[in-house]
Amino acid sequence: MTEAQTRARRQQRIEELCAASIRALSGISDLHFRGGRLHRGRRALPLYAPHLRPSLDSDDFASFRGAADGLALRLAHSDAQLHKRLCPADPVARMLFELLEQFRTEARVPESLPGVRHNLRHRFEAWSLAFHHSGSTESARGLLLYSVTQMCRARVMGEAVVEETEDMLEATRFALAADLGVALAGLRRNVADQAAYGAHALSIAHHVAAMLEGGEDADETSADEAGDQDSWAAFSLLLDQGDEIEDAVATAVSGRSLVLEGSAVGYRAFTIDYDREVQATALARPTQLKELRERLEARIAQSGVNLVHLARDLQALLAVPARDGWDSGQEEGLIDGRRLAQLISSPTERRLFRGERSVATPNCRVALLIDCSGSMKEHSEPVAVLVDVLARAFEKIDVPVEVLGFTTNAWNGGRAQRDWVRAGRPAHPGRLNEACHIVFKSADTPWRRAREGIAVLLKGEVFREGIDGEALEWAVRRLNQPTRDDDDRSARFATSQRRLLFVFCDGSPMDSATHLANDAHYLDHHLRDVVATQERAGVEVYGVGVGLDLSPYYSRSQVLDLSSGVGSAVLRDVVGMLGRGLRR
Repeated sequence: MTEAQTRARRQQRIEELCAASIRALSGISDLHFRGGRLHRGRRALPLYAPHLRPSLDSDDFASFRGAADGLALRLAHSDAQLHKRLCPADPVARMLFELLEQFRTEARVPESLPGVRHNLRHRFEAWSLAFHHSGSTESARGLLLYSVTQMCRARVMGEAVVEETEDMLEATRFALAADLGVALAGLRRNVADQAAYGAHALSIAHHVAAMLEGGEDADETSADEAGDQDSWAAFSLLLDQGDEIEDAVATAVSGRSLVLEGSAVGYRAFTIDYDREVQATALARPTQLKELRERLEARIAQSGVNLVHLARDLQALLAVPARDGWDSGQEEGLIDGRRLAQLISSPTERRLFRGERSVATPNCRVALLIDCSGSMKEHSEPVAVLVDVLARAFEKIDVPVEVLGFTTNAWNGGRAQRDWVRAGRPAHPGRLNEACHIVFKSADTPWRRAREGIAVLLKGEVFREGIDGEALEWAVRRLNQPTRDDDDRSARFATSQRRLLFVFCDGSPMDSATHLANDAHYLDHHLRDVVATQERAGVEVYGVGVGLDLSPYYSRSQVLDLSSGVGSAVLRDVVGMLGRGLRR
């Protein structure tokens, strides 16, 4: 088992156990983890506080249980609407206010659950020591935040501060006692009253935020301003996590289409006369194809991706036993008729049997479908690198792979919209644009012959608008078409061939002409219906969000951060998503 496979399975196991624990403790039945984030139904929940994010690499299972218990208590004992009304707008104050509210809900753990209290304590201590050992408490601002966090939790929970850092806190605790003493006492008295507790929490949050953002108290404790700034930079990660309370990763906006629901014929296109399916190499001149490929090769070289390791990880995740001939001369198994004559010449011979030989080989087909709408233009280079690397990796393990794209032939409807105008603008015409489906690489074409076609992803003129639902149906139709190797595969495998479709996208379906003539959710409602239909048909559809959470559309989804290019972390996310999806 490879390292990536082991990591994916461990994460899957931890998430399943933690989700079950959260559901049991909170009493909310539709909670689950997706992409490392807790969801309620299809909606990602806020992260609430930074100590609720343990790391798979550095934290033990008890830390994950403590974080899960903290999330469950927050959901069970915090009024989200009241909290939202009280929450300050300033990012630093908001992060502190979230911490204090989390401490309040953790203090509500019943006395009958001492194990939960132990888990909470273990997780908070692990987070505190990690923050301290990172060097963040060596700066004035870092020490101030750490001291306030320890003081507040100790007062609210009725527990001692972390023993290892207790002596380090004394001077700062003494200096803050006069300013925060009354508010700290108020926190302890009002643990059961969220509104009254919130008033004292706001007082502490605003006071400490002013000090953290450059107040005199913070500056006086720093002997070296440059060193203080370095420590503040280390502490900025904590602030970033605090800001994620409002979802640092945007979620795709989706809704119901009244036009689609009220239509007797369902989704339709006003005309398909101008739709086309085109080979990518036909969209650029031969000299331009060569230039684009050289540019893409340079970006791939810069990424430093280890293609062999990626192929090995994919092989481990996708491989299933396949027949690979027979082993003769066995002492047990099926009788080998060719060896029966040996019973006459050698009556004591026992190696008269044969056994079927099997080898672990992937039994699947893959399509990589790329949204070529206008907003994806800025992500074209990292997406091109990613799909090129994935196509080569799948080919290395003998998996047929297609690279496909979808866009439109024109902006704002083109000839389809003009035909609709000439027809008198009938109500609810359906899709009003010229769909364009692009084949960058077909399943029967080896990567070495398709490499220039994939590089067309770098041509900006390709990107216009996106009609996702129809493109997904088209990609699935191509997945279902037989390839040259299918007869050989069916002979080797006892199980049916798996079909995997990865959709790379950075937004909701968008075609301005269709939206104006129907309603705002006509296309995304259709996309949800198509995804649900194809999943019921056995196609495994993965939504790969480029900086966007696509969970409103795809039950299997992953957010990728491509702002720094394609590296090992991005590929781990893709492999991890595949590992989780194959075990749903």
